[in-house]
Amino acid sequence: MRKVLSFSAFLMMGLLVSQILPGAVGEGYTTIKSVSDVLLYICLSFIMINVGREFVMDKTRWKSYAEDYFIAMATAAMPWILIAVYYVFVLLPPEYWHSWEAWKENLLLSRFAAPTSAGILFTMLAALGLKSSWIYKKIQVLAIFDDLDTILLMIPLQIMMVGLRWQLIIIVLVVFVLLSIGWKQLGKYNWRQDWKAIFFYSVAVFAVTQLVYMVSKYFYGDEGSIHIEVLLPAFVLGMVMKHKEIDTPLEHKVSTGVSFLFMFLVGMSMPLFVGVDFSETHSGTHSITGSQEMMSWGMIIYHVVIVSLLSNVGKLFPVLFYRDRKLSERLALSIGMFTRGEVGAGIIFIALGYNLGGPALVISVLTLVLNLILTSIFVLWVKNLALRSYNG
Repeated sequence: MRKVLSFSAFLMMGLLVSQILPGAVGEGYTTIKSVSDVLLYICLSFIMINVGREFVMDKTRWKSYAEDYFIAMATAAMPWILIAVYYVFVLLPPEYWHSWEAWKENLLLSRFAAPTSAGILFTMLAALGLKSSWIYKKIQVLAIFDDLDTILLMIPLQIMMVGLRWQLIIIVLVVFVLLSIGWKQLGKYNWRQDWKAIFFYSVAVFAVTQLVYMVSKYFYGDEGSIHIEVLLPAFVLGMVMKHKEIDTPLEHKVSTGVSFLFMFLVGMSMPLFVGVDFSETHSGTHSITGSQEMMSWGMIIYHVVIVSLLSNVGKLFPVLFYRDRKLSERLALSIGMFTRGEVGAGIIFIALGYNLGGPALVISVLTLVLNLILTSIFVLWVKNLALRSYNG
């Protein structure tokens, strides 16, 4: 419980700093922002390598995994679509309802609700003694798959944002190559996996992706640069490692510390929105979502509650499947998928790179915070349903 609340606290502290720091440091803020972005990408790489390490599969059972992937994909898609529709038809004026620009911006931003926080969920369920249960094992598969689906869908979403250029075709090819390597070499390499090694790998992944960006920018300019996000390379790197369980207090402290720092940096990356008239300040230069006038805090809180409900209702999709199991088990499985965390925050950070902002961004961040606060309740709910299933 304390760990989950700390995630929310660090995200909120970062959000507060993002509104105070620009005015406090003036021109020096650009340097601070550059350093924080580098640290954020390294932390995101560290987290995704560990998510990839959890991706353990029996390749002989690929048909059953195909069904699980479909269910995970739909479980990720339902909250995403519900929130995208809500953002367009409720938050935007009617003149934008038929605007493709408005739709693609909100399809990207609302994707934050799709991924389940695998790291937080696995840790808490294991601590409650559910590690040997069907619910835990199935949640483990579905949560990893919906994280993977979220990462993959970011490619076409980014293509929608910038258009189909030859650079993006190269990125798509890189994605297919990485996935092919990840599947063929799954769990093959017996590399070091202590926190120091994972941190080294994280820096290396960031360095390689940044080098590709810098070289392509040098030859083709910023518009023609090739920017590969660290999400998929880091995930695949974790996939190809032969999983080792390093269960020491130091490993837990470092892993938790990196996640706390990441959440703080995500909050710190938010654009200035307190006291800013977006419609005047960014007219003609900002996104549609970023140019919307900021609403009152009362209305923001109202929308946060509605968006949270929609995001979790969408996660109930697994209840319709696995009919050989009790309803209470299927419900427990779905509620377990309610947990959100680092991957969703990473999606919000990527959305910032496309100048998405305004009330929709603030609502997205606060929805993530609310879900983090409620995570312990979700997990205890899963435990009660699991006990009912086994005692019934």
